[in-house]
Amino acid sequence: MTTAVSLRHHTTLQVGGEARQFVSAATCQQALHHAREARLQGLPLLVLGGGSNVLVCDAGFPGMVLRWQDRSLEILHQSSDGVHVKVGGGWVWDDWVAEAVKRDWTGLECLSGIPGQLGAAPIQNIGAYGQEVGQQIVACQVLEWESGVESRIAASECGFGYRDSRFKRDWKGRYLVTAVEFLLHPGQAPQLRYKELRQKMEGRPHTLQEVRATVLAIRRSKSMVWDPADPNHRSAGSFFVNPIVAADRAAQLAHDYPEMPKWPTADHNVKLSAAWLIEQAGFPKGWGQGPAGLSSNHVLALINRGNASAADLIDLAAEVRRGVHRRFAVTLQPEPEFIGFDRSVEELLA
Repeated sequence: MTTAVSLRHHTTLQVGGEARQFVSAATCQQALHHAREARLQGLPLLVLGGGSNVLVCDAGFPGMVLRWQDRSLEILHQSSDGVHVKVGGGWVWDDWVAEAVKRDWTGLECLSGIPGQLGAAPIQNIGAYGQEVGQQIVACQVLEWESGVESRIAASECGFGYRDSRFKRDWKGRYLVTAVEFLLHPGQAPQLRYKELRQKMEGRPHTLQEVRATVLAIRRSKSMVWDPADPNHRSAGSFFVNPIVAADRAAQLAHDYPEMPKWPTADHNVKLSAAWLIEQAGFPKGWGQGPAGLSSNHVLALINRGNASAADLIDLAAEVRRGVHRRFAVTLQPEPEFIGFDRSVEELLA
């Protein structure tokens, strides 16, 4: 067990204060031991993966931070229909995607380059370039903190939605995701659903390796891979999710802004482009003075230019959010989890 660990060194935004304690576990028994210790000391417990989707406050986290380290890989069943695998939640997500591509297992290649750990993937239902992880998940293996019971939750029970799951809502803080079961498809041709990816793949062989390489190149061009040589690399990726509005509201906006990107959703609503809204509201790439600003390669990424505080990033996010609302009457919602703050996200970004 370590004490007083600075969380800025464990997050991709590289801001935030100290955690009182920082521990790791690779078995459920170890995790439960740490949880009991935290309870005895009256400390809150936070599970932190790769730190790629969090904003930690400058005061830090007044409790115990636990990192899950199980990196197992087990083939449960394989047939002509697919391979059913169970993968430990401690894998680095992109290492797992690289492994799946290496084995010629189709289904995750468009999710290449997303930072973070595998166990966080179903919580956020990560997605990019036409794929969402929930589409390939069979079940999540979990440890319930309160009861200490290990169980298996089918994907159909997880409530996967756009960057959403029950782990973020009514199950928040209830479980540790210890492993995830996937159904992937050996030898199957990748499906290229995203327009930009299809365009970049023109003239190239549609192999998993080529798709992965192309996705990584696109992400790198937008500073959406972790590269310390890139001045935009200190970010949490897309800070705001694409807003979903009612069809009639989208029609009103489309009347006023016919060039506005929009996509119908399965529930008959309409998804808008947060990046387009931000730029049209007067916040171009590279916008902002001081230690925090917008990435020079992608307006959705709020970056720490080197010595920003969490407060700097909050102020920046609030200004962008207010500007979009003034222009379009659309309220952007942040994607990262806010850690250690004594006010709600709505209060912070008001």
